[in-house]
Amino acid sequence: MSTPSAAADRPGKIHARPVRHPWRWVAIAVILVVVAMMVSSVVTNPNWNWSFAFEIMQQRPVIDGLWKGTIFGTIGAMVLGIVLGIALAVMRLSTNPVLRGVAFVYTWFFRAMPRYVLLAILGGAIAVLYNPIDIGIPFGQQLSKALGLGNDLTFFSFSWNDISSSIWIGILGLGLSEAAYMAEIARAGILSVDRGQTEAAHALGMPPGKTMRRIVLPQAMRVIVPPTGNETIAMVKDTSLFIAASIITELYFQAYGFGSRSFQIVPGFMAATLWYLIVCSILMVGQYYLERYYGRGFGAPSKATRRKLDTITAGH
Repeated sequence: MSTPSAAADRPGKIHARPVRHPWRWVAIAVILVVVAMMVSSVVTNPNWNWSFAFEIMQQRPVIDGLWKGTIFGTIGAMVLGIVLGIALAVMRLSTNPVLRGVAFVYTWFFRAMPRYVLLAILGGAIAVLYNPIDIGIPFGQQLSKALGLGNDLTFFSFSWNDISSSIWIGILGLGLSEAAYMAEIARAGILSVDRGQTEAAHALGMPPGKTMRRIVLPQAMRVIVPPTGNETIAMVKDTSLFIAASIITELYFQAYGFGSRSFQIVPGFMAATLWYLIVCSILMVGQYYLERYYGRGFGAPSKATRRKLDTITAGH
């Protein structure tokens, strides 16, 4: 039983009122007005010509550019970039100073090289510098001339002009550039795994390569997946740079071509934009589920886990 003095010391009932935010409502009203104006302009302005934009989206060259240039180019460049990037990340973390130096120089160069310039070099400058390209024994021509041999020790040769405008050159250029960024992403993911995991695997007799594949990389995926998803979405848009290598089987080039030939440039832009929005939206959904899969056990529990915990708690 409380004493009168203790009851007097207790605070009375607090009549709290929520803090008012009048400027929040003003900001919402301004945003709604701006959005309404934009929607009205898009719907009522005949210069958008949405019917022609939808027609361009369905044209066969545009569809071919979407599949053969944008989507296939994105997949090829990302596969090359991820594989080479992981190898470079392992080299950066190696105790061998030569491997560390090579990986550092590679990332330094390709991160500084604009992708448009790189594609332009692969599409044109290489053919000027090296045409034809000879594959054989190193310094074979010099050795053959010095020794007076009839064969220049070349196994085969090919003309770079024959492949300079193919999708493979675009994949090569974007893949080499992407590898420099993926190397840093993979390196950050590998460093996020506790060193004790590697030491425990080595103590069990697991070789370094298997340790990296079976122990380190699966745990590093939680850190690697989110930025890799962002890089993939960015790569979809970077395929529009294929024109630097004279690659015309690509979504943006084909959509813009239909618009410019009809003197309707805006519908051509909108056709390409809508396709990019569709593809990137699908990739964003896939990225969300991948992040949730590799993020299991970290952060807030999933709905299924919460239901199990509620069931266990109710049983007790």
